[in-house]
This record gives sequence, structure tokens and C-alpha cells, in this order.
Amino acid sequence: MDEIRYGVAAGVATLTIDRPAKKGAMTFAMLAEFTARIAEAGADPAVAVLVVTGVPGSFCAGIDLADLASRAPDDRGAGGERAPGIPPLMACPKPVVCAVDGMAVGMGAELATQADLRLVSTRARFRWNFVHRGLVSDTGAGSWLLPRQIGLSTALALLYTGDDLDAARALELGFVESVHEPDALTAAAEDLARRIATASPFALARTKELVLSGAGRDMTDQVTATRAALAECFASEDHAEGVAAFLERRPARFTGR
Repeated sequence: MDEIRYGVAAGVATLTIDRPAKKGAMTFAMLAEFTARIAEAGADPAVAVLVVTGVPGSFCAGIDLADLASRAPDDRGAGGERAPGIPPLMACPKPVVCAVDGMAVGMGAELATQADLRLVSTRARFRWNFVHRGLVSDTGAGSWLLPRQIGLSTALALLYTGDDLDAARALELGFVESVHEPDALTAAAEDLARRIATASPFALARTKELVLSGAGRDMTDQVTATRAALAECFASEDHAEGVAAFLERRPARFTGR
């Protein structure tokens, strides 16, 4: 599918929504391909980090409403989740960096919210406009992750009104890591992804799981889960390699095992 592009280089997978004429609006066929590629990146030992982006000036303007209208109501909520109840970018065991240049509307805002880190251009805009379509945020990211990322009242204001969140305000709220001129965004996202990719894939996957799952645990359960993950890390080849690389003063060669 030409509208969903995927490639891997130097440990970084890049998943691109390439439909500028429709501002990246997703058909259900595109969404199925998009979700399949996320699963592919998650399962590929050659991938350390996943970058999700669009083409210049375009990210994702939500679901294609013409395609949505052609489907039966009972079939419209099919989101292609990789695991029951878990949005696909959150379910991906690899760190996910989202680079947004343009509008992230509806599903586009949800996809960006699902990502672990967000970098944007000065012309990026986020809009959770579901209530104006008679809907709730469709992946659950807007109602579960967004309040944890920017605060309850601010998230509710965006969800209730459907107002735009621009790049400057998103940075102020801590929703995005950094704001760049449009022609510098791709390089910034690639640089961040490469820096993350130098870390242990074994440790990165467990760090992501602990942080996301920890939002729903009490402190005792989180400490128990952390101790279990730490025991796995101590027994891993990546830990042995990390120690050896430090002692030998050389870059680590992690395998994710």
C-alpha cells in the first residue's frame, strides 16, 4: 500500500502516513496496514525504535469519513488493536517516537497521544474533535493517557471543546518534547530515535511496560513488578554486555536478549 510506507535502517523503523491530498486521513484499509506494520516493528529484533510520521505538511486528519460512512455501524469501531484493550502504539514493545508536521485530528491526535515521545513542527496542531462527530476518543488514549500527560482539567477542556492545541501550547504543557521548523523536524526525530536505539532493547521494552502499566497500579504492585523486571535484566545478555562495554570503554553491542 503506497499510502502507508515502512522502512528500517540502523535499528530505527519509520512508519509514514503518505496521503497528503487527504491530509493523511485514514481509510480502514490503511489502518489495517498501519497496525500490521506496528506489529512487524514490535516483533523485529532488528528494530530498536519506531518512528511514526507523515509527509511534509501532513500527519493524520483522522478517519476518512467517506470510508467510515460506507461501513455498518457495528463495524466502525474496528481499530485493529494488537492486544485486546491496548491501542497498537502502546502495545508495541519498542519505544515509539511520533513526528508531527501538520494536523493531527481525531484518530491522528489519538495516534500521537499513544506514542511515547512527540516531536512537532511549528505548524503542528492537535484536535480531539470526537464530540463534534457524536463520538468519544476512539482508541481510549484521549481519555486515559492524555489526562496523565497534561492534567485532568486541560485534557477535559480539549476533549469537551474540540479546540486546537498548537505546537507552542503543547510544548508548554509537556505534551511534546520539542518544536522545530518544518524542514528540521525529520532530522530531529531521527537523531532522537538513534540516541534511544543505542540503549538495551531488553531494558527499553521493560521500561515501557513498567511505566505504562504503572499508571494503573498501586505502589506496592509497581515495586513488585519492578523487582521482577530487574531480575530479568540481571539475567539478560544485554546486562552482561552493558557492564562489559563500560569496563572495556567501548560502545555496547546489544542484542535484545
